[in-house]
Amino acid sequence: MDPRTDGVPPTTASPRITLRPLATPLPLGFLGLAVAAFVLSGLQLGWVLSGQSHQVALVMLGFAFPAQLVACLYGFLCRDAAAATGMGTLAATWLAFALLTLLAPPGSRSGTSGLLLLMAGTVLLVPAVAALDKAVVCAVLVTAATRFLLTGAYEYAGGGAWKTVAGVVGLLLTAMALYTALALELEGQRHHTVLPTLRRKRQPGTLTAPRTETLAQEPGVRPEL
Repeated sequence: MDPRTDGVPPTTASPRITLRPLATPLPLGFLGLAVAAFVLSGLQLGWVLSGQSHQVALVMLGFAFPAQLVACLYGFLCRDAAAATGMGTLAATWLAFALLTLLAPPGSRSGTSGLLLLMAGTVLLVPAVAALDKAVVCAVLVTAATRFLLTGAYEYAGGGAWKTVAGVVGLLLTAMALYTALALELEGQRHHTVLPTLRRKRQPGTLTAPRTETLAQEPGVRPEL
C-alpha cells in the first residue's frame, strides 16, 4: 500500500474549467471608427472649415482612440487575435494621425502623415484577411484600409480628387461600421443573429457539451467574436 494514501483509496480527479464570459468589445470599436470616419469625411468634403483640422484631430484622439484601444485589449482577452489586431491597428493609426495633425498648421498636408496612412492601410489588410470567416467585419476592415490609403495618397501627393474620394469612402465606412456595431450588439444581447453578419459555421473546438451549449456561443467563450 502506498503510504501517501494513508489507507484511503485513490480517487480520480475530474478536470474543472472555469468560464468567465466577456461581452463582445467589437461594437464599441466600430462605433469609435464610425465617429472618426464621419468627422474626417466632413473635413475632407468641406462640411467644416479646413482651419478646424485640429478640432477633428481632437475627436480622433478623444473618442476613436480610447474606444478602439478598449476593444483591442478585450479582444485579446476574448482570444480573437484578428479582431484585436484590427482594433489595435485602428487605434494606433488614429492616435498617430491625430498627433501629427495637431502639430501641423491647420489645413495643411503632411508627407509624414501620408506615409503613415499608406502603411497603416496596408497593415490593416493583415487582420482583414485573417477575419475572412466574419465577412461583415472583414469588409469593414478592408474599407477602412482603402480609406487610409486614399487619405494617405492625398496627404503625400495632394490632389483634390484623392481628398474627395477619400471623404466619400469615409461616409461608406461610417455606414458599414454603424451596421456592424448594431448587428454584433444585437447578436450579443439576444444570443442569436438578428441582422446578417455573414459569419461562417462554428469552428471546431467550440464547447458543445449540453450544459455549455448556449454559453459556448457567448462572446469571450467562443473562439472568435
